[in-house]
Amino acid sequence: MSARIIDGKAIAADLRARVAEAVRKLQEDGGPTPGLATVLVGDNPASETYLRMKRKKSAEVGIESFAHELPADSSQEEVEALVEQLNADSRVHGILVQLPLPDGLDEEAVLSKVQLEKDVDGFHPINIGRLAQKGRDPAFVPATPMGIITLLKHAGADLDGANAVVVGRSNIVGMPVALLLIRENSTVTVCHSHTRDLPGVCRTADVLVVAIGRAEMVRRDWIKPGAYVIDVGINQVDDSSRKRGYRLVGDVAFDEAVEVARAITPVPGGVGPMTIATLLQNTLTAAERAR
Repeated sequence: MSARIIDGKAIAADLRARVAEAVRKLQEDGGPTPGLATVLVGDNPASETYLRMKRKKSAEVGIESFAHELPADSSQEEVEALVEQLNADSRVHGILVQLPLPDGLDEEAVLSKVQLEKDVDGFHPINIGRLAQKGRDPAFVPATPMGIITLLKHAGADLDGANAVVVGRSNIVGMPVALLLIRENSTVTVCHSHTRDLPGVCRTADVLVVAIGRAEMVRRDWIKPGAYVIDVGINQVDDSSRKRGYRLVGDVAFDEAVEVARAITPVPGGVGPMTIATLLQNTLTAAERAR
């Protein structure tokens, strides 16, 4: 078997095109220009690169960006005051606080300050709480988990009744994607460092989502033949043959997994592009609601 490659770049490009068209129509109808504010505390190079990409993609679809950067030694009060300022700014429809925050800052307290109507990253405790409750709907769903569900559906995965295994229980990916899979009527197992016989649990999965942060940890014999595999990891491994001295790999050994899976996301080019595209979609939705 040779797995179908789930092309996150192409799927994200299609979503961005639809967002751009909807932004244009909103403006033609007299609505506001959607605005996305980003908050970066400290000088994490990976976060800086990621936010630059978000701002670039925002501009491409007609969304206005408002970038705010604070030094790493900013106080809790200073960060929360900035969020409150953005809450009061009518030009801003979505607020994204780049995580993780530097040590010493109360992440939950900062996220709690974001207005629910502007929580386009979906990490406000109330939004996460609603996501976890049957019969409740959050104002917004976290972008990466929602992007994962979009990729699975695009690949043709039947989530209703499927055995889904999520490797990793982070607040950013693992836990919310597990909750979304439950909402799709999948039977979900969440694995972590204390899971007994992790390879055996993974082999039960019709849908396997891996977000553990360990390069190529999931091997071929961990994967059930015909499974849908979503690789969220992005890791640098040394490679002297590359000009930059390294290459990017996921948490799944791609060359092995592609021989047994039904469909799989590549790294890079899989989940990453969907995160930004879904965030832009959420920002558009916030602007439409604000109108």
